[in-house]
Amino acid sequence: MTVRIFSRICITVILLYSSASRAQTPKALNSADILLGLKKLNVLASVLYIATHPDDENTRLLAYFSKEKLYRTGYMSLTRGDGGQNLIGNEQGIELGLIRTQELLSARRIDGAEQFFSRAYDFGFSKSTEEALKIWDKEKILSDVVWVIRKFHPDVIITRFPQDSRAGHGHHSASAVLAVEAFTAAADPSRFPEQLKWVKPWQAKRILWNVFNFTGAPTGENFTVDVGQFNPLLGEGYGEIAAESRSQHKSQGFGVPRQRGSAIEYFSAWKGDLPKKDLLEGVTVDWTRVKGGQAIKDQIDEIMKTYSAFTPGASVKPLVDLYRSVSKLDPDTWKDKKLKEIQELIEACAGLWVDATTSVHLAVESDILPVNLVLNNRNGNKMVLRHLELSAFDSTLDKSLPPNVNVSFSPMIRVSDTMPVSQPYWLKNPMKAGYFDVRDQEMIGRAEGDAPFNARFKINIEGQDFLISRPVLQKYTDPVKGELYEPVVVVPPVLITPVQNLFISHDNEQKNIHYSVKALKEVSKPVFSVNKIKFWDAMQPAQGKAFLAKGSESDYAITLKPAQAKMPAGTQVLLGSVKGNGENYAQTMRTINYDHIPSINYFKPAAVNLLTLDLQIVGKRIGYIEGAGDYVPAALIQMGYDVVLLNDNNLASFNLGQFDAIVTGVRAYNIKESLNVYYEKLMSYIEEGGNLIVQYNTSNQIGPVKARIGPYPFNISRTRVTDETAEVKVLKKDHPILNYPNKIGPADFAGWVQERSIYHASEWDKHYETVFAMHDTGEPDDEGSLITTKYGKGNFTYTGLVFYRELPGGVPGAYRLMANLIALNSKKPF
Repeated sequence: MTVRIFSRICITVILLYSSASRAQTPKALNSADILLGLKKLNVLASVLYIATHPDDENTRLLAYFSKEKLYRTGYMSLTRGDGGQNLIGNEQGIELGLIRTQELLSARRIDGAEQFFSRAYDFGFSKSTEEALKIWDKEKILSDVVWVIRKFHPDVIITRFPQDSRAGHGHHSASAVLAVEAFTAAADPSRFPEQLKWVKPWQAKRILWNVFNFTGAPTGENFTVDVGQFNPLLGEGYGEIAAESRSQHKSQGFGVPRQRGSAIEYFSAWKGDLPKKDLLEGVTVDWTRVKGGQAIKDQIDEIMKTYSAFTPGASVKPLVDLYRSVSKLDPDTWKDKKLKEIQELIEACAGLWVDATTSVHLAVESDILPVNLVLNNRNGNKMVLRHLELSAFDSTLDKSLPPNVNVSFSPMIRVSDTMPVSQPYWLKNPMKAGYFDVRDQEMIGRAEGDAPFNARFKINIEGQDFLISRPVLQKYTDPVKGELYEPVVVVPPVLITPVQNLFISHDNEQKNIHYSVKALKEVSKPVFSVNKIKFWDAMQPAQGKAFLAKGSESDYAITLKPAQAKMPAGTQVLLGSVKGNGENYAQTMRTINYDHIPSINYFKPAAVNLLTLDLQIVGKRIGYIEGAGDYVPAALIQMGYDVVLLNDNNLASFNLGQFDAIVTGVRAYNIKESLNVYYEKLMSYIEEGGNLIVQYNTSNQIGPVKARIGPYPFNISRTRVTDETAEVKVLKKDHPILNYPNKIGPADFAGWVQERSIYHASEWDKHYETVFAMHDTGEPDDEGSLITTKYGKGNFTYTGLVFYRELPGGVPGAYRLMANLIALNSKKPF
């Protein structure tokens, strides 16, 4: 990477500006945090907790280990939660995984644990350990768990789940199987020997199962720990900290109340002995585990005796002396870890503020990035800024940092035109079937990659040089939220965004497809084009522009005309690109914004999926009641329907008879209390000839209240068919759902993604009909994936079929089946 800095560096005095509390805001330790940190210096012990998904971790236990026992604590989630549902938006798949990654990091900032991942992709609910391990490629993910163990050096490993069906999910049981195998494999130099270039074999003392205690004390021999203690320094108990941590999983709706009082956790042993009195029984957990460590312990004890919460700066010099003493020890993992902890405490006690920010969010390849570097020696300890380095810039300064004065530098960085865009590291290569293709061994296990720009400072504090690094972040002030920090994103000079990602052709008419082109720097002689595709003639847009001005946005329309009378079914990809400045640009940037996490950006090809299918629709006007978030309304528009989103206001005021069908979004009845209010109106709509289609809900509850959904009673179960290739048996081949306006056959259930159906109906009233039966391997047929009934002149249908996944996924049969459900209230020609 080539980066140049203009030599425009000034030293100025500016007013101190306080930081707002936000995920990206640099952390600041208060005196209580410092005291806990001093106590932690004398604890040389580590625990690694292993499970499968974001939210699987026992946050109370993590908080207890991290903040009460002061162990180095880690949570390894095998997946990033890509295959779950989203209660706060319509992101699915890798986008949901990106959100849940940041939610986990927010949780760890609260409970004090560290976060790790494997390369495994969350492909959705799995009913067997064998399926999960096969799809993930067991040896590959096992190597990831071994790698994290060899790097983290846990004294004790804990699994959240058992290795069998009690885990309730094939991913869950698979995580325990992998953890138990990794416990042994990590210590065996013949297993994954390619890792030994960077790490050494490691044998943990024991691996335990954190036994479920949801229904009371478990049976059998167990070791117990009360983790419900109160921490007076923090002013909270671990149940309170855990609730705040767990409530960061907002995409899953996991906000929980704070808990207080005794809370017993139970453990049984997988391998190694079951402890009797202490979780780390048999493990040396203080400085005596390191050669020469006793003298270090004595130094720490003396520092703690003299520490003052009111004058923490007085502890800086003794901590610097401690740093020098630890530096002289023989090489050891704990030596490196404790040196880092001591340096953090020195910075905190000194009140040292080091900030590296820019006003720019998007750093354009080959453009200029203004950076503001600020240092403040707030407690007045003796400090000298020796050296400043930012990318290729390297400057020796030897400038004293006066007490409580902001010293700033304002370099201008030229971003190399070869600098890679800011892509999450696990998305840089195309995915494999069940895992992310991460080829850099040293990135495996990490929660996220490095910031694109890092400022490095060599600061001499009380006679000792320290290297301090800060990522360059965007800082800005929001009129409502105050001061905010966000990641800086390296972007290409041109971004190409399709106005729609999916186009459906079922009428053999020409299609106009629009691309928005944004120039982030000036582009000379731009030429926009798309690739050739079969069976269509693409009319490229008029060009003629001498340049695209920096900051400008242009619309390019591609007209596609059918090249033959009958178009074969299938999906083709239309890629947009711009040639200019001697380069070819063909990427779009997807941005995800939620208040509780930093902004997320990732890049993908500027692609439009063109789906050609044999589709007939009957009816035109659809009312859609949004649920937890999905792309079904957009798909309905693509099918040719007029879609009106129905909220509380228009549900109350509209004449519902204007709609040929009303469709409810996923989980709508779980999150919208108003649907109980409008139950009678919806039933009247059906009775008078309307058609209500309810997509899956997780239960019949709206909070504590039972939801009224259909005209006749039914319940919602946890039954699901997770095999997307499972046979679909037709129970009533003459039913309108299978015949009008599209003839549904076996081909319509080919190519489904992730699963067939979830949260089936159960215990339905005799008025309901069932149309399909299906099952996963080893299970009996279940008919609850779709139930339907006539009511008055109209129709009601509840379905767990996952249209919310299949329609955005471009599955032809899902479109044809949805069209038939919508046509149920029409006059049929048979």
